[in-house]
Amino acid sequence: MRVALDPASPVRVQQLAEDGTPLAPPQVLGGLPDVLRWEREHAPRWVLARQRSYRQLLRAGVDVARNHDVELVEGLLVAADGRFGQPHGLAAAAARLDGREPAPDPRAEDDDRLALFDPTAPADELADVVAVHAAQQRALAGAPAGMRLLATAESAAALVAEEMSAEGLPWDVAVHDALLTDLLGPRPPLGGRPPKVAALAAAVSAAFDGRSLNPDSPAEVLRAFARAGHELETTRSWELRRIDHPAVEPLLAYKELARLHAAHGWTWLGTWVRDGRFRPEYVVGGVVSGRWASRGGGALQIPRALRAAVRADPGWRLVVADAAQLEPRVLAALSGDHALAPGDGDLYTALAAAEFGGDRAKAKLALLS
Repeated sequence: MRVALDPASPVRVQQLAEDGTPLAPPQVLGGLPDVLRWEREHAPRWVLARQRSYRQLLRAGVDVARNHDVELVEGLLVAADGRFGQPHGLAAAAARLDGREPAPDPRAEDDDRLALFDPTAPADELADVVAVHAAQQRALAGAPAGMRLLATAESAAALVAEEMSAEGLPWDVAVHDALLTDLLGPRPPLGGRPPKVAALAAAVSAAFDGRSLNPDSPAEVLRAFARAGHELETTRSWELRRIDHPAVEPLLAYKELARLHAAHGWTWLGTWVRDGRFRPEYVVGGVVSGRWASRGGGALQIPRALRAAVRADPGWRLVVADAAQLEPRVLAALSGDHALAPGDGDLYTALAAAEFGGDRAKAKLALLS
């Protein structure tokens, strides 16, 4: 059974056939606890719009098992049809069905309420969800093999992402603080550079005959190297490593530690970790390639030096899993290149042995490039 849901107050639902046809008029439920009862008794596939719709359910203690996210699926169908860059929110999809030009969604992107001073009255979200879902079912019926499975997987990912966002990642503040202190030195009481970062900045200036230099300023660094006879295009690490100058080593070390301090230092810790949990927001299909993204705290790029701060709660265990050679496997499947398909082996290792003298890192970079 499929059930379209508008979790706004009052909560309304509408039962649907598998092809999206309404089976009964909309019903008004007593509240979100009734949604929990429907989940227990019928285990339907909920048809929802926006990941934040599930966010509302989670806040009320409603945990659902299956869904169809009309906005994520609309994004897949828009991209599959070659209409890249077109809006694929619920309002835009409903407008296209009516032959209208899609307008910006009147709701604020990261809020559950209407945008301040927005004169537009909210549309009938349940009716839009039902209509867009039915159109998507028709499109999926004529889509290439695997598209329906992709829509199901993407919708399931939306549930996972919201549950991860709501639960947060267990994070040990004391361990994080100790790691920062070990790497950077004690936390500066009034802000500014930590001791080890400040010492490296001083070493950079000393390497340029003691002339005052802000290593965070690319323009100042380029001018300093130019005075020393090294014309550089950028201050990127790979370009710095090509020259022979005593400032290079402390500058590279400074860049690494300064980046850690700025991106994941004590300010980050106070901003993103609450009650022993790192709480970012995970966004399914957040980049053009279809990969996940995150809002807040760089959740998908936690530095290796600080990952030890991720500690399982008492009685629980964290399991690390890696989808081995995911990108080349996808490329092999999409291209139909059976010679590229690695089977059960490690494609990077095989390529490294054949072409790169056993250097797996180089082989991976070459293949993905």
